[in-house]
Amino acid sequence: MSAAVAATAAISQAIKASGSLIRIDPEEFGRMINKMDDGVVVETTIKFFSTTYKYLTSYKGLIFFTKSTSQLSIPSRLEKITATSMYMPS
Repeated sequence: MSAAVAATAAISQAIKASGSLIRIDPEEFGRMINKMDDGVVVETTIKFFSTTYKYLTSYKGLIFFTKSTSQLSIPSRLEKITATSMYMPS
C-alpha cells in the first residue's frame, strides 16, 4: 500500500471515528460561539494565493466548522487554540 493511499485511509478512518462534522457559514458560526458560555475554538490560517481562516468547535455535543476569508472575533471567555494545520472535508 502506498503512503498516499495509507494516509487517505487514515484520514477517512479519523473522520468516521470523530462522528459528523457540520459545516456552517462564518456568520452562523460567529452567532453560535457568541451564545457559548465556555468552550474551545480551534483556528488555523492557510496562506496560499489568499488567506483563509478555518474554525472548529463543539456545541451541544455536535462538531461545527467553517471557513472564512476574514478572521473571526473569538470571545475572550472561550479558549482559542491556534493549530498549525486542520483537515476538513470538502
